[in-house]
Amino acid sequence: MTAPTRTRYVQDFGVYAAVLVLLLFNALFTDNFLDLANLRTQLVQVAPVVIVALGMALVIGSEGIDLSVGSVMALAAAVIPLYLGSGMWVAIAMALLAGAAAGALNGTLVAVVNLQPIVATLALLVAGRGIALVLADGQLKQIRNPDLLALGRDQVAGLPVVVWIAILLALVVGAVVHRTTYGRQLVAVGGNRAAAQLAGLPVRRVLIVTYVLCGVFAALAGVLATARLTASDPSAIGNLMELSAITAVVVGGTPLTGGRIRVLGTVAGALLMQLLRATLIKHDLPDSTAQLVQAAIILVAVYVARQRRTT
Repeated sequence: MTAPTRTRYVQDFGVYAAVLVLLLFNALFTDNFLDLANLRTQLVQVAPVVIVALGMALVIGSEGIDLSVGSVMALAAAVIPLYLGSGMWVAIAMALLAGAAAGALNGTLVAVVNLQPIVATLALLVAGRGIALVLADGQLKQIRNPDLLALGRDQVAGLPVVVWIAILLALVVGAVVHRTTYGRQLVAVGGNRAAAQLAGLPVRRVLIVTYVLCGVFAALAGVLATARLTASDPSAIGNLMELSAITAVVVGGTPLTGGRIRVLGTVAGALLMQLLRATLIKHDLPDSTAQLVQAAIILVAVYVARQRRTT
């Protein structure tokens, strides 16, 4: 097998092999790992990361990046209590609308103003959480709406609702990327924006829609995190989520250079990071060690992606 072929196989299937190895290791050497309660806990913890990472995969596929997703989660969490008096669905709709507005702002700055994505979204990374804290008066607010709290604790067919939502979104995003005109246009724009523009594709519209979707996904994750925590805490919800989402996408095989989106790989990347962290903690290794291992995995994933691109 030639070196380019090995590189391609590692990028295409390495994340799935790593997940299987970790599952096997934990099944053999980690006490109570296969208990249903523990498996549900792992899935609940990874579900918000999967949801945000799916939106991030779309943005990275367009050759962009969104550093504001954590702040958008906090913004959605701050909006929820303001509208709960009008009912759960109104509150959720307003939170998602706030996420869409944040995404539209990012998309406009990238597609129309032509700012670099890292600069455009960095601005909202800082401002978004500040706005969230202002809306919440800098305070944690308890959530007592039973319908909203049910999203964080109820189960359907043995799986938590948040997990079902993540699964459904993964299926929808996969179908959108591979079976719709928008998905094909997104990949084309990410692969070569100038060529897409010359071919007559609606580059600006595609980019704005992509950032709006990322914002909505982040807001949804913020809503679910609020329901699970039974409190709106803009100072904590979404902290460092942008790093977790980017890690899941990159480890899952989507190149930072755009032009390719691996939806299933993104889900597997999120699962890998969650399992890795849980494994190290359960074996009494400090959280700092987990962070170092995650950093090493990111470097390997980026290196493999670069090798594939150069070969």
